[in-house]
Amino acid sequence: MAELLYRLGRFCARRAGVVLASWLVVLGLAVTGYFVARGELSPVVDIPGTETAKVSDRLGERLPVAAGGNGKIVFHSPDGAPLTDSQKAAISTLLASTAKLEGVASTTDPFAISQQINDRRAQVADGLKQIEAGRAQINEGQQKINGARALLGDGADAATRATLDEQQALINENRRELETQAEKLSLGQRLLTMSSPIRQVSVDGSTAVAQVRFTVPQLDVTPETKERVVSHVDAGLPAGVEVEYSNEITQGLPEIVGIGEVIGLVIAAITLLVMLRTLIGAALPILSALAGVGIGVTASLALSGVVEMLSITPVLGVMLGLAVGIDYSLFILNRHRRQLLEGVDFHESIGLANGTSGNAVVFAGSTVLVALLALNITGIPFLGLMGTVAAICVAVAVLLAVTLTPALLALIGRRVLNRKAHAVSHALVKPMSTARAVVTVLALLVALVTVAIPAMSMRLGLPDGSSEAQDSTQYQAYKLIEDRFGAGVNGSLVVVADLPAPVTGDAQQAEQVRIGNLLLAQNNVTAVAPIGASEDGRTLGFQIIPTTGPTSAETEQLVHDLRGLSPVSGDVTLGVAGSASGNIDISEKLDDVLPLYLGLVIGISLIIMIFVFRSILVPVTATLGFVLSLFATFGGVTAIFQWGWLSTVFGIHDPGPVLSFLPTILIGILFGLAMDYQLFLVSGMREAYAHGAPARLAVQQGVHAGRTVVTAAAIIMISVFGGFIFSNTAMIRSLGFGLAFGVLVDAFLVRMLLIPAVMHLLGRSAWWIPRWLDRILPNVDVEGAALERAHPVAHHPSHSEPAEPALR
Repeated sequence: MAELLYRLGRFCARRAGVVLASWLVVLGLAVTGYFVARGELSPVVDIPGTETAKVSDRLGERLPVAAGGNGKIVFHSPDGAPLTDSQKAAISTLLASTAKLEGVASTTDPFAISQQINDRRAQVADGLKQIEAGRAQINEGQQKINGARALLGDGADAATRATLDEQQALINENRRELETQAEKLSLGQRLLTMSSPIRQVSVDGSTAVAQVRFTVPQLDVTPETKERVVSHVDAGLPAGVEVEYSNEITQGLPEIVGIGEVIGLVIAAITLLVMLRTLIGAALPILSALAGVGIGVTASLALSGVVEMLSITPVLGVMLGLAVGIDYSLFILNRHRRQLLEGVDFHESIGLANGTSGNAVVFAGSTVLVALLALNITGIPFLGLMGTVAAICVAVAVLLAVTLTPALLALIGRRVLNRKAHAVSHALVKPMSTARAVVTVLALLVALVTVAIPAMSMRLGLPDGSSEAQDSTQYQAYKLIEDRFGAGVNGSLVVVADLPAPVTGDAQQAEQVRIGNLLLAQNNVTAVAPIGASEDGRTLGFQIIPTTGPTSAETEQLVHDLRGLSPVSGDVTLGVAGSASGNIDISEKLDDVLPLYLGLVIGISLIIMIFVFRSILVPVTATLGFVLSLFATFGGVTAIFQWGWLSTVFGIHDPGPVLSFLPTILIGILFGLAMDYQLFLVSGMREAYAHGAPARLAVQQGVHAGRTVVTAAAIIMISVFGGFIFSNTAMIRSLGFGLAFGVLVDAFLVRMLLIPAVMHLLGRSAWWIPRWLDRILPNVDVEGAALERAHPVAHHPSHSEPAEPALR
């Protein structure tokens, strides 16, 4: 591989114009494909086959009125005053016209529903009063008959007895009818009582919540339909009324590049400029990375027309594409600069840099690709697709690093160096003391374990309206509903009861009361309301309002409790659906695959490291270091986003569960990056040891040789990832922080401090390997040492480059 990359580097350097033009054509094709074949990105996380998905499908077949996607519109007065009658009438008219929009199945009028409920309550109350009056009349009639029978005694003639019997029969019939009516009213009253906490208009009359129901399931509602609803309502809003929309209506696509990302790139550029001390040299890695992102992301988005793609997917591609694109190009550029300063021929230097550092880049990129593509093994479609798109961006970054970077180096010539640049002096390096190594290991272990402690309480979930920006309409809608109607209204559940036999009429109402009371008796339930029955009378639907919000632990437990009730007496099976239930199912499924994926990555890590370093203990320490940095990252994410530590710094106004797929994504990406840093640092140790340096001295020589470029690479990655922390989208913020914090911990604490200290303590035993294993392992020359031996360098200027004064 090293020889092939050497030849590729020299070819690209000599045909720089052709290489540059070829990549421009590829970029043009990718952009064209994006505009021609792109589809809509989905803002909703979904996993087919979950319990919620199954119940929703069944609900769509048997109770279509409750199956379509829906969202909430919150109308309110800005000063908290009650809505006036004219405002209410205008809102009702507006909702009626909204229901006629394309893609909208129906809307609910909160004022009409409230009036209907009040009328129904009044009718039931009046009916119960009439029942009591009727009972009094019947009792009075019964007393008269009883009195007549007592007065006449046995002396009554046949005609009189017949008359009294007829009156008694009439009274009995009236009593039966009255009790039947009383039972109906009682059932109605009990249903009203169960659902009484559910309101559409707040107690103070200042806020009203309307529901929009779409013609298709939530995942299939197009952005155009949502925008149509928002535009129509905004245009028809009466004076003195403000409106907010829930996540289901206004959940837009995240910004791929914002001000935070630009600042991150600026910091990366400054880091490059400080390290390289030449503007054109610092611009080269950034230019290469931007080209890679442009190609990788647009090519990936072109696939969105044929596969359903989560909206955050291209953002992950941008993150990784920028970070690894800059770093990989920097590794080759830095090797080329060093060789030029040592007097190596210009084109020979480009070829050697591509064959040595480029070879390490290809190997490092391959580890990242393996980890990302392994996300497909989880069996979760959207996660596998995220890994595949990110892998495409990383693959493009690697290809650009080993082709475009040599071409650009040839085009800029010796301007990659500044006038004051000089060769690095090989100062005397001494091994660290054993005492220092022991203290370093113990201190870092304590620090990493301490930081990882919050991970023990990590809860997974998906963001709701409370995680949106405070000035967003989604956040305002969420908070208005929470304050005026209760937290549980934001996360209502749907329970579907499947009956063994059809029930209709009074029997159906009685069954609704029976099941409704059972549901209401569960912990953390505020209200239960029937929402309909199937045409065949075998399926009943109920809306449940929890006491707590959609992402709380109590609501999660309620979902489990409701499912645990099935089957209830009478062989009735229960299923739970709703957005809160769906998010819980998705989070739990992701939680279940986490250990499997982590085990797979650890296994891959050990195998790769054994091949590269021909050692047993080096791979073990590298993998254990990765596990430590990973759990420390989990701890940091939990403390910030779930516990709310440093919330003002990171803009976390409403702490909640950790993004459900974040741990899995972090495992894949941080594994690849950790192996990159391990490779670039420990390979220097191995090379020094192989050339005869004592084991402990080789450790320091390897650190001394690689620390500058690894430090710069880590700072660049932290800057790029950190720029996404201040995104307008909750999912991107947590992903950006997790990656930035993970790189910070792994690069600076684990790879540059902990691993060298452990390697020092291990001494020669770090490089021990069984002889039988050493014989069968192939020689993976990641550093390109064989290439350097095969190509003795020429210390004179290239004939194709003009001679320049020595840069000393």
